[in-house]
Amino acid sequence: MTGSRIRARGWGWRHASRQAPAVAGLDLDIEPGERVLLLGPSGAGKSTLLAALAGVLGGEDEGDESGELTVDGAHPTRLRGTAGLVLQDPQANTIMSRVGDDVAFGCENLAVPRDEIWLRVRAALDAVGLDVGLDRSTAALSGGQRQRLALAGVIAMRPGLILLDEPTANLDPVGVVEVRDAVARVAADTGATLVVVEHRVDTWLPVVDRVVVLEAGGGAAADGSPHEVLDRHREQLAHDGVWVPGLPVDVARGRRSVEQGAPRDALLTTDALRSGRGRVAVHEAVELSIRAGEALVVTGPNGAGKSTLALTLGGLLPPVSGRVVATEALRSDVAAPEPIRWRPKQLSRRIGTVFQQPEHQFVAARVRDEIAAGLLALALPQPEVDARVGALLAALRLEALADANPFTLSGGEQRRLSVATVLAPAPRVMVLDEPTFGQDRRTWQEMVRLIASLVDDQGCAVVAVTHDADVERVLGDRVLRLGGAS
Repeated sequence: MTGSRIRARGWGWRHASRQAPAVAGLDLDIEPGERVLLLGPSGAGKSTLLAALAGVLGGEDEGDESGELTVDGAHPTRLRGTAGLVLQDPQANTIMSRVGDDVAFGCENLAVPRDEIWLRVRAALDAVGLDVGLDRSTAALSGGQRQRLALAGVIAMRPGLILLDEPTANLDPVGVVEVRDAVARVAADTGATLVVVEHRVDTWLPVVDRVVVLEAGGGAAADGSPHEVLDRHREQLAHDGVWVPGLPVDVARGRRSVEQGAPRDALLTTDALRSGRGRVAVHEAVELSIRAGEALVVTGPNGAGKSTLALTLGGLLPPVSGRVVATEALRSDVAAPEPIRWRPKQLSRRIGTVFQQPEHQFVAARVRDEIAAGLLALALPQPEVDARVGALLAALRLEALADANPFTLSGGEQRRLSVATVLAPAPRVMVLDEPTFGQDRRTWQEMVRLIASLVDDQGCAVVAVTHDADVERVLGDRVLRLGGAS
């Protein structure tokens, strides 16, 4: 097999709901078999370019295309099925209800002989380390397991062009290495061209031979070997938000540093809590005290039950056994002690939850309206709503996107918006599932600084589910590890 050739000349795309283009004036050549790491700040158009190369960006009613973009000499929409694309959202990659069928789906569309399909399916699942039965329900998989599943589907297709959009963002540290090495092996064995988008540069440096940096607003800011680009443009890349290896990131903590050990009010407690779906628990009994002015980081391998625990602590999923109880300091005049029994308005004032998939909580057609929705539900005065919305748009670098449709945002922008919708009502407890997913270095610092200030300066309690070691280091006043070492 020969890898695909990519050519762009003055190429750009503007989403129908935006005034500014997502990508503009891009000139780029990628030769067959090259392995390219695509970098750039959040919102620079990296995901848009991958979708265009896969031929799935959309029709004329969804946006305007300019310039020229070809794969093997043809417009990508004429070559659908020859490129394998893994999207940022793990759930968006899932098509079929059973694991085996989902991996086989792409091969079936390429008319691979049936006997060969199932050989490829098993080999691909082994390659990405997804050790589940072929009949396992895809709905029962965690976000990280879904990410492995999507990669297995691409590997089984053996396409000439592999396009990966933050493929390891939802994986535990062991899974990151397994998946990266599996992709590298497939590219080497098949000669496929590889284009991968990843904010965490050091993960992919050992297996790529070229780095291209997209400029926010249009064009390429840098293009060359990894050593050349990272050395020559080191400071500018860090300034623009690229995670440059060897440059540590940190956020100073406030009140915690001078009041370490001071007593804090418990807001939520658990009693032999086991969470899960239906009657099946996904982790052992947990005893927790979620305290004001403290951040608890929950970590552990994929499938350990972190996201399920987060939904249970947030009052959105009933426990399989045991209890989640709100103390008097949190529930005040609410009679029921268990958050799962609260009405939505009672819950949103006290506990806010950011889902693992941000788009699952979007309800409005504009970014500003999305942030305002929870505030209007609480019947707050319009001037206060406007003030809170404006402050969050500025704090999370969403001002320029205030009138955009949330579903046209990049993954990192969607994550910041989902956090903003939870912060707006100012709940005392915030449960954040992968709050730094999809963030470049600059927006990561701003996001973590904002969360830290809510804990240290306003006395909020935060539960952060994450695989991000930097989040654990900065925010982890306490750490709960589920399912063994992470």
